[in-house]
Amino acid sequence: MAKRREGWHGWDDYAAFYDWENARTLGRRDLPFWRRTLAPVRGRTLELGCGTGRLLIPLARAGLAMVGIDRSAPMLARAVTRSRRLARPARPLLLRGDIRHLPFAGRSFGAVMAPYGLCQSLLNDDDLRAVLAEARRVLRRGGLLGIDLVPDLPAWREYSGKISLRGRGPRGGAVTLIETVRQDRRRRLTIFDEVFVETIGRRSSRHAFTLTFRTLSLPEMVDRVGQAGFVVDHLFGDYRGGPWHDGADVWLIVARRK
Repeated sequence: MAKRREGWHGWDDYAAFYDWENARTLGRRDLPFWRRTLAPVRGRTLELGCGTGRLLIPLARAGLAMVGIDRSAPMLARAVTRSRRLARPARPLLLRGDIRHLPFAGRSFGAVMAPYGLCQSLLNDDDLRAVLAEARRVLRRGGLLGIDLVPDLPAWREYSGKISLRGRGPRGGAVTLIETVRQDRRRRLTIFDEVFVETIGRRSSRHAFTLTFRTLSLPEMVDRVGQAGFVVDHLFGDYRGGPWHDGADVWLIVARRK
C-alpha cells in the first residue's frame, strides 16, 4: 500500500535550495509585516515551521523574543547556523518537532505565527484542526495568531518539465530548477515536482523531491480559525496592511485567542 503523502514530505531535500529560490521569488517582502504585527506582543513569539530562519532570525535581531519549531532537521540546521551570528541574548530557541503536537506548556506564548503558506502544508482537516488547537493551547488569553496564505496556488496552470529558475547556486556552481505542477482539484491539492540540477565544475547532480499544498478559501480558513477558539481581528490583502479582497496578492489573518 502506498504511504500517504503528508505536507512535511520533501522539505528535507528542499533545504539546500530553499534560501536560494526564495531570494529570487519572495525574498523578505513579508518581514516588515511580521515586524509590525509582532512589535506590541508581550512575551515570546512561536514561529511554526521556522525552516531556515528566513523570518525568525531577522525578527530576533530586531529584538523580539522568538522561538522556532520545524520538523525538518536539514532546514532547522540552517536556522541554527544563522542564529549563531546573533549575540547570545538575542538567539532564538530552536526545536525540532511536530507542530500538531507542540512541546510547550499551555499559555506560554504571547503570539504564534504561521507564515508564508505554512497552513497550506496541512493536507487534511484533522491536521489543520490539530495545529490550530495547539496554537490556542500554548497562547495566553488574548494572544495573537498570525496566518499568511498563498492564494494563487490553485490557479497555477499545470505544466511539465519547465525551467523555472537559473542562476549561481549556494555553493558557487550553476543551478537550474526544472518544475512540474499538477492539480488535484477534488482534494484541493497543488503538487510541485521539483528537480534542482546543480553543476559545480564538470560534475552535475540532480536533487528531486515533491512538495504538496492544500488551499481552502479565505472564508473557510476564517471559519476554521473561529471554530478553534479565536476571534479574527483583521484580514489583510497585502503586506502593507491593505484590506483583503477577492483578487488580493496574499491572504493574511490576524486573530486573538478567546
